[in-house]
Amino acid sequence: MPRPLAVASILVALASSAVGDGYKAKPAIDSHVSYFDVAARRAELRQTQSPRVRAALAGLQTCTALPPAGPPQGPMRIPPHYLHGNHGPTNPEEHATTQIYEKFERRVNAGMNQFLVTASHPEAQCAQDEIDRWAQANELVDYDAVENSQSWYQTEWTLSSIALSESVLVNDAQLDPHEMARDIAWMNKVAHRMVGFPSESKHTNNHHYWRGLAAIATGVISSDTGLFNFGVQAYKDAVDDIDQRGALPKEMARSERSIHYQSFALQPLLPIAEFAERQHVPLYNYTSPTGHTIADAISFLGEAVADPAIVRAYTPEDQLMDSDSPDFFAAIEFYRRRFPERKLPPSIAAGLSKPTSSARLGGSTTVIAGQ
Repeated sequence: MPRPLAVASILVALASSAVGDGYKAKPAIDSHVSYFDVAARRAELRQTQSPRVRAALAGLQTCTALPPAGPPQGPMRIPPHYLHGNHGPTNPEEHATTQIYEKFERRVNAGMNQFLVTASHPEAQCAQDEIDRWAQANELVDYDAVENSQSWYQTEWTLSSIALSESVLVNDAQLDPHEMARDIAWMNKVAHRMVGFPSESKHTNNHHYWRGLAAIATGVISSDTGLFNFGVQAYKDAVDDIDQRGALPKEMARSERSIHYQSFALQPLLPIAEFAERQHVPLYNYTSPTGHTIADAISFLGEAVADPAIVRAYTPEDQLMDSDSPDFFAAIEFYRRRFPERKLPPSIAAGLSKPTSSARLGGSTTVIAGQ
C-alpha cells in the first residue's frame, strides 16, 4: 500500500488554486506533518506516568463503538446560536440542529485519538470512512454566509475538527490513498468556499481565527500554500489586535461572555501556531507592531479568570464563567508543552490540573499534548 506521501501527488490535480493575493506563499508543505509529532507522542503515551494523562487515556471512546453520523439532508440552515444578538440566552433550536455535526466530529476524533494511542488501523479506517460519507455527500458547502451565518460558523468548526484529525490519519499507511485523496480534495473545496465569502474580511473576531485554523489544517493535508498562509495571517491578525492589557477587544465586546470569548478566541490560535512551527514557520515569535505576542493574551485570560472584575474596563456585566468546561483551557496544552519553562498564571495552571478536551481541536487535548 502506498505511503501517505503518495496522497500529495494524487492531490496535485485535485487541489484548488491559492487563496487570494497578499499571502506570501510557503515554498513547500509536508502534507503528512501534523500539528504534533504523531510517532513521538505515541511513544510518550506508552510510557506516561502522569495521572492526568492516564485518566484522559482511560476516558477515550472508540470510533467503532459509536454509531455513524449520517450526513444531513438538504442545504445547511442552522438557526442562530443566541436568541437575540451576540450574547444572552442561547437558542435550543440551534443546539438540536447541530447535534449531528457534533456526533460526526466526536466519531472522527475518537478514531483519530485511538489511532494516535494504539496505531489501530480499524480505528483509523472507521474515522476515514466517517469522513468519506460526508465527502461523498458533498456536505458543508450548501449555505450562504450572509443569509445564514451560523451555518458558516458551523463549517469552520467542523472543518477544523476533521482536518486536524485527518492530519494524523494520513500517517496510517494502510488507508486507501484514493479514498483519502477524495476526502482531502473535498475538505479543500469546503475550505476555499469558507474563506471565499466577501464578508470574511469584515469578520475579524474569533470566527476569523477559527477559519484560519480550518484553513491551515486543510492547507497542510492538501499541500495548499494559499490556505496555509491564510491561517498564518489570521494568527497575525489576532496578535495585532491584542491591546495594552492583553485583551482581544472584539471579544471583550461580548458583554457577560467576554472572558469566555477571550478563551474561545485563543483556542484556534495556538494550534495554528503549532501547524506553522511544524512546517518551520516560527509563528510563536510573531510580535505585533505594538509589541505584543500571544503570551500577552494568555496572561490576560489567566488574570481575568482569577479576577473577573478586570473586564469591567470593557463591559459592566457580571461574567458568566465557564472555566470548568473541558475545552476552556484545552488549547493551552500546546503552549505549555512547547514552552515548559514559562510560568502560566495560577488560574490556568489550576485549570490544567485535570484532563482537557475539545472536539474542534481533535478530541482529547490532554492525550494529544498534555503532560
